[in-house]
Amino acid sequence: MIAYLKGTLIRKSPSQAVIDAGGVGYAAAIPLSTFIRIGEVGQPVELHIYTHLSDSALALYGFSTEAEKDIFLKLIAVSGIGPKLAMNILSGIEPADLAEAVRTGDVARLCLIPGIGKKTALRIAMELQDKLEKKEKVLAAQDSQEREDLVSALLNMGFRRKEVDRVVDDVLRSLTAKAGIEKLLHESLKRLAKL
Repeated sequence: MIAYLKGTLIRKSPSQAVIDAGGVGYAAAIPLSTFIRIGEVGQPVELHIYTHLSDSALALYGFSTEAEKDIFLKLIAVSGIGPKLAMNILSGIEPADLAEAVRTGDVARLCLIPGIGKKTALRIAMELQDKLEKKEKVLAAQDSQEREDLVSALLNMGFRRKEVDRVVDDVLRSLTAKAGIEKLLHESLKRLAKL
């Protein structure tokens, strides 16, 4: 099973990336968010991979962050959602926004994603809510001091609480507290600058 690819980006489109890793070209389906983040053709690239084996094919699905891959795995565990629909969902909404929509039960927001009807949106909201809550409890216990320090520093810089909470949670999910407070603060500032 392929879980990670590192190499040179040979070709990319909004739905696929081809990576040369050791002289072999691997084609991986990617969500739009990964397409935006992975850089240009000819540059080094790293993707977290999910390998899907079916009766008729072997398919690779690539993600620029562990958080994206984690949400993808949770989505395909929802009844009626396969890898292609999960990629469509991730192309239509950022992982942090999806988590927020699930947390608040915002079915209307989920219905805005192309290919998602009301029944599927309800199923996603119900089935993912428990999984996300369990993960957040674990993260909160592990990262509580780092989170407090980050939030406090960013609020003292004049950022709004709602934006700070969302960005800090997203940064902690993608980097973890082990990255160190300086790296976490730098990444948080980078993401807040884009808002």
